[in-house]
Amino acid sequence: MNDVEEAVTRAHRDEWARVVAALAKRFGDLDVAEEAAAEAFATAVERWRADGVPPNPGAWLTTTATHKAIDRIRRESRREDKHKEARMAHDDDPPEPLGVIDDDRLRLIFTCCHPALAVEARLALTLRMVGGLTVPEIARAFLMTEGAVGQRITRAKAKIKAAGIPYRVPSAEDLPARVGGVLAVLFLVFNEGYLATGPDTDPVRHDLTAEAIRLTRLIRTLLPRDGEVAGLLALMLLTEARRTARVSASGELVALGEQDRGAWDADLIAEGHRLVRERLAAGVAPGRYQILAAINAVHTSARDIRDTDWSQVLALYDQLVRLDRSPIVALNRAVAVAELDGPEVALAAVDRLEPRLAGYHAFHATRADLLRRLGRGRESRAAYDRAIELAGNTAETAYLTRRRDQLG
Repeated sequence: MNDVEEAVTRAHRDEWARVVAALAKRFGDLDVAEEAAAEAFATAVERWRADGVPPNPGAWLTTTATHKAIDRIRRESRREDKHKEARMAHDDDPPEPLGVIDDDRLRLIFTCCHPALAVEARLALTLRMVGGLTVPEIARAFLMTEGAVGQRITRAKAKIKAAGIPYRVPSAEDLPARVGGVLAVLFLVFNEGYLATGPDTDPVRHDLTAEAIRLTRLIRTLLPRDGEVAGLLALMLLTEARRTARVSASGELVALGEQDRGAWDADLIAEGHRLVRERLAAGVAPGRYQILAAINAVHTSARDIRDTDWSQVLALYDQLVRLDRSPIVALNRAVAVAELDGPEVALAAVDRLEPRLAGYHAFHATRADLLRRLGRGRESRAAYDRAIELAGNTAETAYLTRRRDQLG
């Protein structure tokens, strides 16, 4: 990657949300805002290569994107009032107050998570426009086809236009109704960074995990009594603490049981454990993220994989299943079942999930490991082959390949 490409990549990470937010506010159209911003970043690659990176990349991108938006509106609406175009091009109105949220990206996420949109639509739209994930990445996160995700995003934008949903900075009173969707977005962004699903990216994307943690910390300052905000932050910290031990020098994923626990970040683990203890002391029934954080607290408390309190892990998964009937939760629960009741019992539970998880690589990887432990080598190899075929992460593919080849 050359210097110009690095500058554009850095600007995309730092400026995308601010540029989209500014355009959406000015033109009242999220579709126009996103497409104009995308055109501006594409133009930057060409112009900055010839003219050099400008002193203020953010201002350059905002100005260029504004002109792109105006050009598009002119093309599509020749009969629009010319005075309206002039006002958009030379808007001298004072800026509206930012409201309770100071961060541009977080403000845009809360704005996109409007309760008038279906939850699935909010997530897909926000992940695309603000989270910076591609349609294929979103599709893999939802275990959906790319076409279905594209249609979901298109319908969300159409609903915004048809219902006249305004682009409005949410007030403090709006936050509780929207925070659930915002947390779901940040959780999915973090997961994409924790284990990238595409073959053309780094196996672990620290830029995404760090940004998700930063934004979750900001939400905690806004909603300090929200247990799920604290739970998600704890979950992210305890997961991020293991990042440097998760990929070997050769680029292969390192399973939890094989990681060098001395390489884990002790400060992040201590902070995550403190948050989990605070939620337990609150005496309030925990939500999904709090339970997931507690599971990770059990794992990060063990000095060795053999010291893991699997009965506690299974009890927490039993609690989680009552809140979240997702087949992925059931798959993860089966891993704990295997440690307590044996691989045969776990395999029976996993096989019941096949109709819903047949296209999910982790389902086949889990089956492969259980079959290996049962001595069913031929079936294990076939399951590994399917997992390798479906996995996009290069480090995970290398790990699965080695495990398969060890079958002999």
